[in-house]
Amino acid sequence: MSASLTSRGPYKKGLQRRQEIVDAAARIFARHGYHAGSLRHIADEVGVTGAALIRYFGSKEGLLIAVLRHWQEESSRWQGPHTGLEHIRALIPLMRYHTTHRGFIELFLTLSTEASNPDHPARDFIVKRYEESLHGFKRQLSIARDAGDILPLPDDGIDLESRSLIALMDGMELQWLLNPDLDLVTNFQAQVNVTISRWTGKSIEEVTLETEKWLDCVDSARATAP
Repeated sequence: MSASLTSRGPYKKGLQRRQEIVDAAARIFARHGYHAGSLRHIADEVGVTGAALIRYFGSKEGLLIAVLRHWQEESSRWQGPHTGLEHIRALIPLMRYHTTHRGFIELFLTLSTEASNPDHPARDFIVKRYEESLHGFKRQLSIARDAGDILPLPDDGIDLESRSLIALMDGMELQWLLNPDLDLVTNFQAQVNVTISRWTGKSIEEVTLETEKWLDCVDSARATAP
């Protein structure tokens, strides 16, 4: 038993150090871009050697992928398993999460631009993430349509609305990065309400009230979760 307990200390410390490196890499890559953000900058920020980074992640590209996967896992966990219109409303607490992790938003939007280069190491990840986001929105809007929760909408209309949601999220986050005084969550929530009002034919007042009630329920459930 003592041997097992002894082994847990270094293992836990190693996991913590790995997370520290991922966090530092996210900040460096966001600030300087992937190519200009060097392993030396990241190592200096964490207080480790470049050799330690290679030992944990194998390469600079491996570190970048670790950063992106961590951000994706955290974002997915925060949004939760909601369907139909609830999935769209769940973008609001997701946006709250994003505002507390500015470095990841800077990184993602920076890499999204850099990944237009076919040779960029993050290209496959970024392309796949956009494809998955588009597929997810289309699926959830189709569920809402088939359930009668929104007005009839043809498949090409669902495709356009889904692409517009992605553009809304990225565009408003970019505006927030350029102007931190912008109340990103409030503005985004208002636009989600306008969008749902248009989809459902309900008044903006009714949709706003429904969204606020739904968010209260979600926040209460999260606050009481173990």
